[in-house]
Amino acid sequence: MAKGNDFSLLTIKTKIILLMLSLLSASAMAEEPPVVLTGTIGRSAVVMELDLNKPEAITGRYFYEKYHLDLPLNGTEEDGELSLQEGTDDFNDTPRPTLRLQSDGKSGWQGTWSNPQGKIMPIELTPAQLPETNADPFLTKLIHDSPYEYLRLSNLQLEKGKEQTFMDYPLQWWHEPQSGVSLFTLASGYPEAQLKEINQRLMARLWQEVIDYHSCMLGASQFGSGEFEQSVTPELLSSTVVSVKISTSYSCGGAHPDFGDSPLNLNAKTGAPLSLEDILWIGKEKPFHYMYAEDHDERGNNGVSFDDYSTYREKNFAPWLISQFKQLYPSEMQKPKGNDDCDYSDAEIWYYPSWYLTPKGIHFGPSFARAMRDCEGTSWSVLPWAVRTQHQGGVPLTLPQ
Repeated sequence: MAKGNDFSLLTIKTKIILLMLSLLSASAMAEEPPVVLTGTIGRSAVVMELDLNKPEAITGRYFYEKYHLDLPLNGTEEDGELSLQEGTDDFNDTPRPTLRLQSDGKSGWQGTWSNPQGKIMPIELTPAQLPETNADPFLTKLIHDSPYEYLRLSNLQLEKGKEQTFMDYPLQWWHEPQSGVSLFTLASGYPEAQLKEINQRLMARLWQEVIDYHSCMLGASQFGSGEFEQSVTPELLSSTVVSVKISTSYSCGGAHPDFGDSPLNLNAKTGAPLSLEDILWIGKEKPFHYMYAEDHDERGNNGVSFDDYSTYREKNFAPWLISQFKQLYPSEMQKPKGNDDCDYSDAEIWYYPSWYLTPKGIHFGPSFARAMRDCEGTSWSVLPWAVRTQHQGGVPLTLPQ
């Protein structure tokens, strides 16, 4: 769950892993999507998702609508009967609840839930009934891409938080109480059509953070409980940009907790996410727009490949940024004497930095290997707007000078 504005630090090894994942995804396209069911266990309403593609290794998860938290499932199918254990392998022989399900012949399932203490409850499940659309575009996309998550989020209620004015723009904060995730929408300050697009993007990010929280809790379930804490700071609001710093610290299972920044930078005219190359361009060629999240869509990056993007970042952008920072911050950019000290002169940490916009300039966050993650969170690494003036990106924007 490592985060970054465009993409976290990529080495050759990481690229190989990405290639392997893409090949696995291609083979997985032939499989059936997970089955999403709704119904009851005992008297309690539940939503369940089951991957039935491999009878010898059925996986899934479910949540009680009252609590929304995932309970993992794994087991087998034999002669039309599912035998599932609740929970993940916690490396011991602790008895766990068991679900036994049989098809009702109509795409639904019936059976029993039992725990080691001898309690037994009936299960009744039928295919989830989903609407075609939702008033929220992000939730509409989830209906088709992840109906299980849609059914969870559509039952959550956001709490209205404080009102705040930032750079003369009125903000309304919203809070999802179970996850602790918060973000704001803009109450005014832009034409109505722009305001709608911006706020839809902000709410989409809030809901995605809630999904990330539940994913984290699921991953941590075999180790007990997880942690997920988020902080949000508006950094620059103007007639053409909305830039928000979003930081998350989390412990989702495994040996060590982690943290990272994943800022949100929007074109206020359209509501569309901005790539760094939309803001800043180092090179003689025409600036391109590349967002890793759009890589699956040929239209999204206008034919620009990840290889084009990584070559530009490694050959053009990072060396130039280092040269600027050495002039601006000579003390911080000195190569350290010890191997365990933070080396901000290392080009690799600037290939794919997180970034957000401030009144003073573009703040860049270096991307270190996990063992050196404490070297991140720099406050000094700001490229002044005056330097950027000669290197404007591909989107015409009115920015501070």
